[in-house]
Amino acid sequence: MIKDEELQKLKSLLEEQHEWPSNYHFKFIVPFDKILEVEVLFPGHTLNRKASKKGNYVSLSLDIELESADLVIAIYQKASKIKGLISL
Repeated sequence: MIKDEELQKLKSLLEEQHEWPSNYHFKFIVPFDKILEVEVLFPGHTLNRKASKKGNYVSLSLDIELESADLVIAIYQKASKIKGLISL
């Protein structure tokens, strides 16, 4: 789970660097068996996939327009509960 101070820092950075609504790029690395858990965070959207060389992991990325920094943070909070997920 993401700590409150980290969330506040992230929100400040998002507010400084984006004018909302804004396009935001998400990128995650997960084991193959966790792909669906990430996909459900973005209903109605298709994530770009790129498998690792050994095939153990997959990179999932997506550019999506969101209305606020709070929505970005909400997605990261949900994603942080997925075991083995790395956010980039």
